[in-house]
Amino acid sequence: MLVTSKAQRHSKIINLIQSEHVSSQTQISKMLEREGIVSTQATVSRDLEEIGAVKVRLPGGDSCYAIPETAKRPGSDGNLSKTLKQYVLTIEEVSPMVIIKTPLGCADVTCAAIDAANMIEIAGTIAGQDTIFLVMAKEVNLQEFVKKLSDLADIDLI
Repeated sequence: MLVTSKAQRHSKIINLIQSEHVSSQTQISKMLEREGIVSTQATVSRDLEEIGAVKVRLPGGDSCYAIPETAKRPGSDGNLSKTLKQYVLTIEEVSPMVIIKTPLGCADVTCAAIDAANMIEIAGTIAGQDTIFLVMAKEVNLQEFVKKLSDLADIDLI
């Protein structure tokens, strides 16, 4: 059995819904199980609500889950600090970038929260499975920015 965080499970469910026709919570549970993620129907139900998934009617009468663009995503509540505290393991300055490490499967969720914050210091972001690269805008003091992020994440710098 693979132990996963809620963020990893949410990310996997979103990917499943966006890539396949998913019509039931039972189907999602079975799909997760094939990936080695064991979850109950009650957990999947809560996850769907938390990620903002909705059931939509398709032409022909069938229905499936969808993630509307307006769905509440992690970090979209404006609470960047909460998201950073939950997922950030380390923040490191590697000029001209900042590298953030997260648990496996949590980088995309954390990066989405950073993007939603619209920080003027950041020119762009790239997220992998457990690493986020922040490309900094010109004339940004990296030490001050890293300190700002580490304060928001409530972690000590390396």
